[in-house]
Amino acid sequence: MGQAQRIAALSIVLGIVVLGLKAAAWAVTGSAALFSDAAESVVNVAAAGVALLALRLAAMPADANHPYGHDKAEFFSAVIEGVLIVVAALVILQHSWEVYRHPQPLDAPLMGMALNGASTTLNLGWALVLLRRGRALRSTALRADGQHLMSDVVTSLGVLVGVGLVVATGLPWLDPALGAGTALYILFSGVHVIRGSVGGLMDAAPAEEIVARVRRLVAEHAAGALEAHDLRMRQAGRLTFLEFHLVVPAAMTVADAHAICDRVEAALKAEVEGLMITIHVEPEGKAKHHGVIVL
Repeated sequence: MGQAQRIAALSIVLGIVVLGLKAAAWAVTGSAALFSDAAESVVNVAAAGVALLALRLAAMPADANHPYGHDKAEFFSAVIEGVLIVVAALVILQHSWEVYRHPQPLDAPLMGMALNGASTTLNLGWALVLLRRGRALRSTALRADGQHLMSDVVTSLGVLVGVGLVVATGLPWLDPALGAGTALYILFSGVHVIRGSVGGLMDAAPAEEIVARVRRLVAEHAAGALEAHDLRMRQAGRLTFLEFHLVVPAAMTVADAHAICDRVEAALKAEVEGLMITIHVEPEGKAKHHGVIVL
């Protein structure tokens, strides 16, 4: 089991612990706001399971049916997680409406707040781990899980403040109102996760600074060539695919052109992790006089 998969497996264990604490907080208080927090934790556990499955699939080597590997499975995981978040938000809205129609005083609010606070602390620490390791391992699934947990932390802090206000003011309608507000925030978070993942499924280009760095490296290390044009990049999970046309003098030998390609590839892979490169060599008559001019 790889490092990313071990982290995802730990997410499931931690998610179950946090879910138990938040469910207990809701059970002892009957609060709609605390119900909303517990409902999102159900999504956390389900999402962690989906992320682990996606990481296992993404780690499978390329085969005849998937010659470019299975890395895009992580994007499917993030989309599914976003959908689960949206569903949870709708469930919370419905529950908050029912509590608003039939308000009840909160039972043992201080105990509920203590349980919820403990679960929030656990979530914050683990969200930071997921975001840091997701960036280091170039894992879309771990980053999406970390972003979701971080939004859960923000939600939980808002819920704790709101429940405190309900206790302080004695206004029961604040509880379902807070639950509804939490649901709207969760809904926004789910849409954000889905949008980011769909970009990967649609072969979106990496960040502009990465593209600019690649163009600079090609210009600096392709000495002997004339230009590079039609440079294209796309992201697929941990891998980034790059292809471009390299124009060389017509009289240059195949061996010399190949040596330039090897030099460019080595420079690119030394600075950009997970880069898969395809270079099409062309004679100078194919020059377009735009794109990357070799220095």
